[in-house]
Amino acid sequence: MTKLEEHLVRDLYTGVRGLAVKILNRVERTDAYLDKLLDNEMKSHELSGQDKALLYEIVHGVVRWMGRLDWILSGFYKGQFSKAIPILKNALRVALYQIMFLDKVPEYAAVNEAVEFVKKLQGQKPADITNAVLRNILKNKNNLRYPDPEEDTIGYMAAYYSHPSWLVKRWLNRYGKEATEALLIANNERPYLTLRVNLLKISSPEFQNLLESVNLKFSLGKYLPEFFKLQNLSNITQWQYFIEGYFNIQDESAGLACKLLQAEPGMRVLDLCAAPGGKSVYLADLMNNKGEIVSIDKFESRLKMLDKNLDRLAITCVKTVWADSLEYTTDELFDRVLADVPCSGIGTLSKKPDIKWKKDLLDIRNLNDLQSALIERAGNLVKIGGYIVYSTCTTEPEENFDIVSKFLEHHQEFELINAKNHLSEELIDENGCVQTLPHKHKMDGAFAALLKRNG
Repeated sequence: MTKLEEHLVRDLYTGVRGLAVKILNRVERTDAYLDKLLDNEMKSHELSGQDKALLYEIVHGVVRWMGRLDWILSGFYKGQFSKAIPILKNALRVALYQIMFLDKVPEYAAVNEAVEFVKKLQGQKPADITNAVLRNILKNKNNLRYPDPEEDTIGYMAAYYSHPSWLVKRWLNRYGKEATEALLIANNERPYLTLRVNLLKISSPEFQNLLESVNLKFSLGKYLPEFFKLQNLSNITQWQYFIEGYFNIQDESAGLACKLLQAEPGMRVLDLCAAPGGKSVYLADLMNNKGEIVSIDKFESRLKMLDKNLDRLAITCVKTVWADSLEYTTDELFDRVLADVPCSGIGTLSKKPDIKWKKDLLDIRNLNDLQSALIERAGNLVKIGGYIVYSTCTTEPEENFDIVSKFLEHHQEFELINAKNHLSEELIDENGCVQTLPHKHKMDGAFAALLKRNG
C-alpha cells in the first residue's frame, strides 16, 4: 500500500466504529490475530481511554458473537450474506452488535452511523441495503428465530452460542449437552484479567493492600494464592506498580504447569518453548531467583520481550537462548524441563475469540507431529530422576493426553506421576493429568502432565 493509499484509508475509517470495521476486515482477510491488529490501531491513532475501551469492546464483541450476528443477518439479508463485500458485512455486524449487546448506544444512532459509513465508502445502494436490513431487524428484534434446539442441537448451539459447528459437535460427544452449553457460555463471557504477584518484590498480603488502596475489586486465585483475578481493565500496563515489577499478567491456569514441575531453588531448569515468558518468570519466583533457568525460543523478537520482563521483575536467574528447541543441545542435562508446546489455543476462547473462527480440526492434527517432537526433545534433555511437564492451553485430547500416551508407549524409562499429589484433586482428570475447563474452574482451559525419568 502506498503512502497516499494509507492516508486515504486512514481518512475513510475514522471514529471508533470505522476503526472497528477496518480491523474486522483485516481479521477476515489475513492470518493476523485480533489483538495484534487492535494493538497496532490503538498505537497509530490518538484515542482517549474511553474510545480505546469502546473499540476493544466492539471488536472483541463482534468476533465473539459473530456466529449469532451472522445467523440473524443472513435471515434478513436478501441474497447470500456470506458473499457480501467485507465492508458491508462488518459494518452490519458492528451495528447489530451494538443493538443486541450494548445498552449505552441508542439503536437509531447505531443504524444511522452504519448507513452513513457504508454510503461514504461504497455509495448509496449498499447504504440503502444496510438501512433496510438493520431497520427490519429492529422491527423483529423480539421475535428472532434460531434453529430448533430439539431437532437440531448442533445448529442451535452453533448459532445461538456463536461457535463453529465442528467444535460444538466434538464437545457434545465428549461432555454431553448440559456441560457443552455451560462451556459455550463460559467461552462467551468477557474475560477476567488475572495478575500474579511477584513475590521477589512484594508479599501477597502487601499486594492485596495495594489493590484495595486504589479501590480495585479482586478475588483471590482458587488454587494458587499468588494469583489475583480482576474484572478486565484497560491500561493496567501503564500502572506504576506494573512498571516497577510488582506483578505480571498471567492466567491462573498457566501457573499450574509451573507448580506441577516442582522446581526448587538451586536447580537447573529448561523452559523449552519459553516466549513470551510468563512461565519462565513464575518458575524464577518459585525458585526464589536461585539456580538457573534456560529459556529457549526461536523468535528473537519474542525473547526480547522476555528480556524486558526479566528486567522489570528483577529476575536474574533466567538465561534466554535464541534457538530452535528441536535443535538445542547441551552438555549438562536438566533437573526439570517444561515443554509448554505450541497448540491450537482452544482453551483460551474467552480471551482470544478469533481462534474459534481461524482454527479447524486439521489445524489441531497438523500440530501433533511438532508436539510429539517437543516432548521427545524434553525427554532427551532431562536427568535420570528428573521431571518433565508437558503442557498446553487447549482442551483437545489429540494435543494433550494422546501425545503423552504415545510418548510413554515408546519410552519405558518414563512414568506418569498422578498430579493429584501436587495440586487440588478438582483439577485432575481421569488420567491423573491437570485438565482445566473454563465453565468448571473459572479459568482458561489448560492441560499439564508430570513425567518422571527413571532410567
